[in-house]
Amino acid sequence: MPAYDAFLLLSFGGPEGPDDVLPFLENVTRGRGVPRERLAEVAGHYRAYGGVSPINGQCRQLLEGIGPALADGGIDLPLYWGNRNWHPFIEDTVRQMSADGVTRALAFVTSAYSSYSACRQYLDDIDRAVAAVHPANLPALHPGAPAIEKIRPYFNHPGFIEPFAASVEEALTGLAAGVQAGARLVFTAHSVPVGMAAASGSASTGTAVPGALGGRYAAELREAARLISERVRGGALPFDLVFQSRSGPPSVPWLEPDVNDHLAALAKGTLTNGEPLRDGPPSAVVVVPVGFVSDHMEVVHDLDVEAAGTAASLGLPFARAKAPGPTPRFAQMVRELAAERVCGAAPLALGSFGPRAYPAGGAESCPSDCCRYNPTRPPVTGRSS
Repeated sequence: MPAYDAFLLLSFGGPEGPDDVLPFLENVTRGRGVPRERLAEVAGHYRAYGGVSPINGQCRQLLEGIGPALADGGIDLPLYWGNRNWHPFIEDTVRQMSADGVTRALAFVTSAYSSYSACRQYLDDIDRAVAAVHPANLPALHPGAPAIEKIRPYFNHPGFIEPFAASVEEALTGLAAGVQAGARLVFTAHSVPVGMAAASGSASTGTAVPGALGGRYAAELREAARLISERVRGGALPFDLVFQSRSGPPSVPWLEPDVNDHLAALAKGTLTNGEPLRDGPPSAVVVVPVGFVSDHMEVVHDLDVEAAGTAASLGLPFARAKAPGPTPRFAQMVRELAAERVCGAAPLALGSFGPRAYPAGGAESCPSDCCRYNPTRPPVTGRSS
């Protein structure tokens, strides 16, 4: 098995003060044609929380759990952390790793699924950071950037599914006893452009889902929702998969239905396509952010504020399950995923999809044709806004 000398946590990044908000949003949306007024609107979401995104604090908390979990499994690696869109930028982190003499690192990404933005773009981020730290034209004796290998997608790992199921049960018990049995589970994930979703998966290895709306991305989300729901109340509660947090221009089709439109339809006793529900309107809804690892801004605002407000206006009792990132089981999952690469441990996966095994002897978790999508936008570089 390969020998690793560091562990790298890769995440999205978020502002840590009011002055960071607009530069951060400009990084996130660079090249997408998002109107300035939309950026100002989203900036207001962050400023309502003091201009601080929860995600960076959650990454620090996750690292605090990962370190002991790795050590308990006999995996003794120094921990590093880099972000795509805000400090600490991945390029700066890779530069520090190089200065520290790291030669081969294992990377865990705070996204469980297969799509360009959830998986492939992180591989591209790694490649750009490595190239920036150690350009190909440097002398051979110059300290090189480390090789960085990304851990596989983990949407169906028990360490992802089991904490979600427990949090759904907890959310259900927070509802009035009389509405629990008739509740409906509403699983949400970040919407992406339809073209990006269609390109998710790999044709060469048979993981693509051609012709199905949402491609591999939506298929994995549906599988995770199914695995969670069957572990809640004996699988007795109906469930749906919907989307949230669309950020692109109106001219580009994105995955639907939107969670707010879906809640409005449920209150009328239908799905968003008008199909009537067999048992009529649900007595309550539990919204489950299955597409997310932690309760960052797009969860606390788009669900706890907007979706909760929509449900209240409809008279629909509402509860929201927590994402699994802060749980000890999630940290244990990171250790189990790392052990697959460090010491050849058997991969763990629930359901019929199985683990996304990386190629034998390969340096990445995804084949070269997996989730290829060209959004034609310039990259975010380190030390910039």
